[in-house]
Amino acid sequence: MSVDGWNTVLVLGGTRSGKSEFAESLVTDAPVVRYLATAPEGDPEDTEWATRLAAHRARRPGSWTTEETAAEPRRLADVLASAEPNETLLVDDLGGWVTVLLDPDHQPADDVATIAELAEAVRTCSARVVLVSPEVGLSLVPTTPLGRAFTDALGAANRAVADACDAVALVVAGQPVWLKPAATTTQPAAPATTNAPAAPATTTAPVVASLGDAEPTPEVQLPDVLTHTPPVVPNQEPGNPWAAPTMALPMVATGLVIQPGMELPMPDEYAGPQAVDRLATLDVPGAGLGVLDRVVGFAAATQGTSTPQAWGSVRVLLLHGDHAGGASAGTVAGESARRAAQARAGRGALARLAAESGASLQVVDTPAAAPMEDQPALSAEQVESALRYGWRLAEQAADAGVQLLVLGACGAGTEATAAAVLAATAGAEPPAVLGRVITDSGEIDDAAWMIRCAAVRDALHRTRRSSRGAKDILAELGGGDVAVATGVLLGATARRVPVLLDGPVGVAAAMISRDLAGQARHWCLLADHGGHPAVRLAADVLGLTPLLDLRLDLGEGANALVALPLLRSVLALAAALPVHPSLGGDESLGGDEEPGPAPDEPEPDFTEPDFTEPEPDGPGPASTGADEQPASGWRAG
Repeated sequence: MSVDGWNTVLVLGGTRSGKSEFAESLVTDAPVVRYLATAPEGDPEDTEWATRLAAHRARRPGSWTTEETAAEPRRLADVLASAEPNETLLVDDLGGWVTVLLDPDHQPADDVATIAELAEAVRTCSARVVLVSPEVGLSLVPTTPLGRAFTDALGAANRAVADACDAVALVVAGQPVWLKPAATTTQPAAPATTNAPAAPATTTAPVVASLGDAEPTPEVQLPDVLTHTPPVVPNQEPGNPWAAPTMALPMVATGLVIQPGMELPMPDEYAGPQAVDRLATLDVPGAGLGVLDRVVGFAAATQGTSTPQAWGSVRVLLLHGDHAGGASAGTVAGESARRAAQARAGRGALARLAAESGASLQVVDTPAAAPMEDQPALSAEQVESALRYGWRLAEQAADAGVQLLVLGACGAGTEATAAAVLAATAGAEPPAVLGRVITDSGEIDDAAWMIRCAAVRDALHRTRRSSRGAKDILAELGGGDVAVATGVLLGATARRVPVLLDGPVGVAAAMISRDLAGQARHWCLLADHGGHPAVRLAADVLGLTPLLDLRLDLGEGANALVALPLLRSVLALAAALPVHPSLGGDESLGGDEEPGPAPDEPEPDFTEPDFTEPEPDGPGPASTGADEQPASGWRAG
C-alpha cells in the first residue's frame, strides 16, 4: 500500500458524469503518468466517436504517455502486474475493456477467469493505479442478449475491481462521493516484552510497549495526495462518552478542504460546570482537588458527561522536523534525528514514559523547513498537504479508539519558530518569548540565542507586507511540524478527541488554528508550561491555564506523560467517590459498613453551625483569617 493512504482507486460514474476528469485530477501531482487506453478505435466513419477520442487525447498533459491495450484484454492485467512502485497508471476505462473482452474475435474465452485475473493484478500492483469505469447498476435491463451480456460482464468487473481497490469513488453530476474510503497506512509494531503494559491496537505507526531495545520501524512519510476518510466512531453503544458524532466538511477532488471559519464541535457547555459542582458533594476528607478540578471539568465537557472517566487509550504523536538557518543555532547536527530514532526503537525518556503509561507512541516525520529569514519555510502545496496529513493522523487515532492525544515534537529550531509564530499572531516581542540556549554541558550559549533572535527578526522583516492568514504564517514561518500539528488539532476537534499539549510546537499550532477553527483551543489541555516563555504567553492568549508548575524540561511530550498518571488518578477518584452521607450518599460505598444509630436514637446532625466573624480586640488588622487563597476555577480549553 502507498504511504499516503491508498494505492489503487476505482472511479465509477455514468455517461458524461465527469468521472474521467475526476480520475485525472487524482494523478495531476504525478510527474509522469502512463495512460492505458482500453477502448477500440471503432468505425472509421463514426466521426462522433473519433471526436470523443480526440478530446480525451487533447486533455492529457504532454508528460503523460499513452498505451493501447485494446488489442488483447489480458494485456491490461500484465501491464498492472509488471508496473514499478514509482509509476502512476490511469486506466480509462473498464467499459471499453469489457467491450473488447466480449468481442467475437476473442471468443471463445473465459470471461470470469479474465476478470478475476484483472482483479488480482489490481490487488497486487505495486504502482499507483486509478481505474475508470461506467456504473451500470442504475440503468434499465437491456432488451438485447448482447446488451445484457455487456451489463453482466461490466457489473462483475466493477464488483471484482472495487473489492481489490483501496478506495472507490462514485461521480454524479461532477460531484465525487467516496463509497469505499482510503485505507490507512499500516506499520508493524515494535516487539514487546512480557512485562510491558499492553498498548491498544492501532492501524498506524509503532506501539511502544517495551522498556528495552527494539528494532526501529519504518518511517511515516508525508503523502503527496490525500483523500478524506469519512469518520468511523468506534463503540456507538449508549452511554459511551466517546461515541459522539463528528462534523461534515466540504470536499473537492483532492480531498478535505481546510479553510478559515470552519464550524467544528464545541465541548459540552453544561457537563463541565456540573462535574465541578458535583465535586463539592463527594465524601472527601479534605477540602477537595484544588486547581485539579479543572481536569475533571475539562474531561466532563469533552466527554459530554458530569461523571467523566479516566482516559484509557492514549496515543503520543511525536512530530520530527528540523528548521534550517539561524533558527537552529546552538543545536547539535543530527540530534533530533537521533531522538526520533530512539523513540521508534522504544528507548529514551519519552518511550519509557509512554510504556509505563500504556500509551502508544507514533513518530511522524514532517517536511524540513527552509531558513525562514531567507525564504518561505514551506510552499503553499506543502502546507495544504501537511494540514491534511495531520488531520488524518487524528482521524486514525479516533478510529482506533484513542481517547486522548498527547502532542509533542523533536526538531532543531522549534523554539525560534514558535517565537516567530507568536510574533505574527499575538504581536509578541521575539526576544521576550525566545528561551535561552543551553548547551549539552549545561552552559548558556548567548551567541546562539542572538543568532536565533536575528533569524526571527529578519523573517518578520521579510514578511512584513505578507498576509497574516493562518496558512500564510505556516508557509512563511511555521514549517512542517507546526503545520502537521495544526492539522492534528483540527482533526482531533472534528472527532471530539481532547489533546494534551506540551511544548512550543503544540501551542504555536494552537495559535494558528484559531483562525481556521476557533473551537480547537477548547479541546486542548496544558499540563505544564515547562519554563518556556513562549508556552506561557501562548497559554495566556489561548486561555489555557497550566495545571502544574513543575518546570519540567524532559522534551516535548515527555512532560505531559509525567503529569498523565496524576490526571488519570484525579479523574478515577472523582468518578469513584460516593456522595457525602449528609447529602444522601450511601456511606457503605466508602468502606466497611459501620453500625448505624439505635432505632430510638436521633439521627446525627451534620449541618455546620453559623460562623460569625469576631470583632477585633484593640488596634490591629481587621481580619483574623489567613491570607486568602485564590479560588480554583475551571475553563474548557
